[in-house]
Amino acid sequence: MPDIPSLFGGGSRADRFDDIDQFVPEHLPAPDAFLDGHRVLDGDDHVAVHRVARDLFEARGVYDVTFGYNLARLNLDRRHPDAGFRYAEDRDDPSVLLAEFTPTTPFCPQSKTLTVGAFRAWNGLDDRHDYDRVRVRVAPMHQQADAINAGLDAMDPTDAQAETDDSVPDTGSSTGERDSDEPDSVSLSEEFEAALKRLSGEPE
Repeated sequence: MPDIPSLFGGGSRADRFDDIDQFVPEHLPAPDAFLDGHRVLDGDDHVAVHRVARDLFEARGVYDVTFGYNLARLNLDRRHPDAGFRYAEDRDDPSVLLAEFTPTTPFCPQSKTLTVGAFRAWNGLDDRHDYDRVRVRVAPMHQQADAINAGLDAMDPTDAQAETDDSVPDTGSSTGERDSDEPDSVSLSEEFEAALKRLSGEPE
């Protein structure tokens, strides 16, 4: 899925984004509680993992509907230097990757959908990376972090294979992600289309 122009405008893309091959710590959130005591990735290690994240999110349609882009681009967006993903390898088992997501605001309504989508992308496409398991959490700054992380904890690790088996087969195109306990939820792509219609005054 190509990047969609943000509903909120902004400067040119060259001005707004760092390059995917750059590690710019001042444009990234600080590692928080979930990564504490583990081997936090930086430099080329962070870049390599985040490139994989971008490809997995593209395959599974994990998009931020507010900004209209692959969620991995939030790490590169200079307008939000305290938001995005940080990674660490488990101190006791380096085959386990820890991914901590910091949203742009403490009340970001997409945080549950995005972290569940990230979890399913990483663990549902595990043939595309070298980790045995990937654990995902939202940073504690989010007002519903405890509830969101409790749900992610229930998926991790014993339900990871079940989520993989129940996921939409990968076709190489965006499919969006759904929360398993929200059967009436819509995909990220559908949410974004609905937002565009509301702004243009078209009936949904």
